[in-house]
Amino acid sequence: MRKSFAWLLAGLIIVGFVAVIIARAHTSHQGVAGDTNYPNRPVTLVVTFPPGGGTDLLARRLAASLEPELGQTVVVDNRAGASGNIGAQAVARAKPDGYTLLVANSSYAINPGVYRQLGFSPQTDLVGVINVAFVPSVLVTAAGSAWSSLQQALDVNEAPGAAAPAYASCGNGTPQHLAGEMLVRRAGAAWLHVPYRGCGPALSAVLAGNVELGLVTASSALPFLQAGTLRALAVTSPQRSPLLPDVASVAEQGWPGYELDQWHGLLAPAGTAPAIIERLNSAIARVMRRTDVEQGLQALGYDTTISSALEFQTMIQQDIARFAELTQEMGLRVD
Repeated sequence: MRKSFAWLLAGLIIVGFVAVIIARAHTSHQGVAGDTNYPNRPVTLVVTFPPGGGTDLLARRLAASLEPELGQTVVVDNRAGASGNIGAQAVARAKPDGYTLLVANSSYAINPGVYRQLGFSPQTDLVGVINVAFVPSVLVTAAGSAWSSLQQALDVNEAPGAAAPAYASCGNGTPQHLAGEMLVRRAGAAWLHVPYRGCGPALSAVLAGNVELGLVTASSALPFLQAGTLRALAVTSPQRSPLLPDVASVAEQGWPGYELDQWHGLLAPAGTAPAIIERLNSAIARVMRRTDVEQGLQALGYDTTISSALEFQTMIQQDIARFAELTQEMGLRVD
């Protein structure tokens, strides 16, 4: 009797398992079939930073250019706070139908190594759609500084009795903070990190002489560099940036392999149909190839790019692992 019951139970489990597979396949088929009508209502781009910032400006320019491609209104929704975690969590919990997308930057990949509780999993709850831009960070000093190269700023530590230079960043755990820590660790320097609440205040501190150096986004520093009030010592991109072609990269100045570009891209909730991801990727790629869009974003300080969804997702996962290792070495953790 027990043996018969066991076989019956096993049979029911198998039947149930097959039913689940069939149901999922049917649902998947329905989703793909429905994708031919996507989008049939407004699409929302959730920006994880306040209005007026670099990521917000990029999202708004992209939204305006994307509307004709999709044939629908594209709305920008600012959900700032917790270094981008609030907005990312909202999108992670959204229905995976392609109507709620995340516009994020490298902080998305840094945060898992910094925050113990995110409220979502960047590794599994969201998937990459497309990478659209990079923004290198730039090491700057006041125009009246005695330093004209990265090496001179590093050599200060070797002078007898010299105090460690202070460098401002755009905040704890930002790409600029990590770029600075990567540099001082590679170079064996002893710079003092001073975090500010954003790149604007960090630049003000350098201009006022409160700190000797600043690591900020190239886009935020560009007006001051053009005005001659700041001097650039290095960029953190792998090669020289088209934004600052006369400024050598850190790698070029003696630290090969050093790079930390801040990427910007779009992500969707996990479970979004591949056909929708491809539709979005293709539409955004067409927008990014337009000369007016490319030039407009370059004027804001962005190096534009285009990636496949898979390329972007792979880069995100690699960055999560890379930044987790660095933040662990730094002892940077927020409860």
